[in-house]
Amino acid sequence: MSPSGWLAAGLLIAGITPATWAEPDPDLPGVFEEATDRARQLAASPYDEQAGDLPQALRDIDYDVYRSIRFRPEAALWQDEALFSVQLFHSGFLFERPVRLHLVEEDGRHDLPFQSSFFRYDGAAAPLAEEDLSGAGYAGFRLHYPLNREDYHDEFLVFQGASYFRLVGRNQGYGLSARGLAIDTASSGGEEFPAFREFWLLKPDPEAPRIDIVALLDSPSLAGAYHFRVHPGEQIEVEVEARLFARRDVEKLGIAPLTSMFMHGDVSPYPADDFRPRVHDSQGLLMQTHAGEWIWRPLNNPRELRITRLQDENPAGFGLAQRDRDFDSYLDMESRYERRPSHWIAPLGDWGPGSVELVEIPSDSETNDNIVVYWVPEQPLEAGESRTYRYRLATFDAQRPEQTLASAVRTRQGWGAVPGQSDPPPRSLRQFVVDFQGGELSSLDATHPVEAELEVSSGEARQLMVQRLPDGDTWRASFRIQPEGETPVDMRLKLSLRDAPISETWNYVWNPDELR
Repeated sequence: MSPSGWLAAGLLIAGITPATWAEPDPDLPGVFEEATDRARQLAASPYDEQAGDLPQALRDIDYDVYRSIRFRPEAALWQDEALFSVQLFHSGFLFERPVRLHLVEEDGRHDLPFQSSFFRYDGAAAPLAEEDLSGAGYAGFRLHYPLNREDYHDEFLVFQGASYFRLVGRNQGYGLSARGLAIDTASSGGEEFPAFREFWLLKPDPEAPRIDIVALLDSPSLAGAYHFRVHPGEQIEVEVEARLFARRDVEKLGIAPLTSMFMHGDVSPYPADDFRPRVHDSQGLLMQTHAGEWIWRPLNNPRELRITRLQDENPAGFGLAQRDRDFDSYLDMESRYERRPSHWIAPLGDWGPGSVELVEIPSDSETNDNIVVYWVPEQPLEAGESRTYRYRLATFDAQRPEQTLASAVRTRQGWGAVPGQSDPPPRSLRQFVVDFQGGELSSLDATHPVEAELEVSSGEARQLMVQRLPDGDTWRASFRIQPEGETPVDMRLKLSLRDAPISETWNYVWNPDELR
């Protein structure tokens, strides 16, 4: 999509023990409290649009011009002074309101004024080199770190645009985005897009393997202060604390949102005129409930907007996963979808009752982000309230390391007719095939009594069966569903061995009107 913890009194944090949060740097408390005070004051005042006052030369430049403006790597902040270095994004194009950047270093805090000498103006952007761009400001920044090789600093974290940020672990390529907050997503009144307005970058010690970032967020409905503690490595972990202050009532507050793209592949019936078998940044929604149940929900590119919710109280985690890491599944040498990261959100402390909400938006282009997922607390946020949420955001590849049950690795569906049948059933009769792999399941012999357990919300389920596939590692559950007219069918499927779960729960909603 384009930019558009449970209730606490004051700044009380529910359910957090001191061991949950790493010891702060000496400068951090003052910076974070300053941002918190600013957010509290903003929320007590009318919202200021401040559309920005870019230099005339930067107004209305197009994509070709903007992409020809390049940061000079030799101008990177803290280069050769720490494991981390910082590069900056130019304002202009879609980024008309610059963000304020502050550096917190050994000798104090400094504002970072705009310097055109940090950039090259190549090709279509060459005329800008002759313009007075003072006051242009920066659209955001990116962090670099020796992630894949010790002799090269890779870009691994980007903050640019509204409250969006993207991160990649080792040998991954950019895909889905994280966001600071979502407000009224897919609501009739329209979505509100909060934006980070200021950042404080705390310079780490020369050999420190982490970096702290503080941000000020503002929006018509609320203001907030954020602390990001970033730990790069094979996978990136970011500890996030968000302190929110409401200007007005917020009907739907989306905590820890993730935004992604799904065009076609797997269970999706999208009739793709495409040489690529799959096109998506994320394959499915993964959730672990407070009771420990793992749920896998394949994504879809629907015909109409779809919103579904998985209710829970204080979930263990949720995220969007790109499980298939095989190039042959995508065949795309440019986009390399098999390298796209998966993201996991793990709440820290008690988030109370609510639901993980999944929004799937019809799309005819892979350039559109059409998947959004976030946590919605049961209790709406009211004007004058403040809440604090803490969570850990982490990248991963195909699987979460703590998930030991078998996983659904493939979902297919089609007409439930028998080939050559003289009197075939209606096309509304669907056959689903779900393949599971991993955990103890992959070591079982075909003689073991693995059973499939299926629940459906409506319609009639038929011919449920489970069998081991010829590779010896994968087990297939298959069944047919006859819906009741146009009523959606919510399905839950898992495998068990002697009444004990041996797989995660596969969950999918089939809408009969999706037949195309």
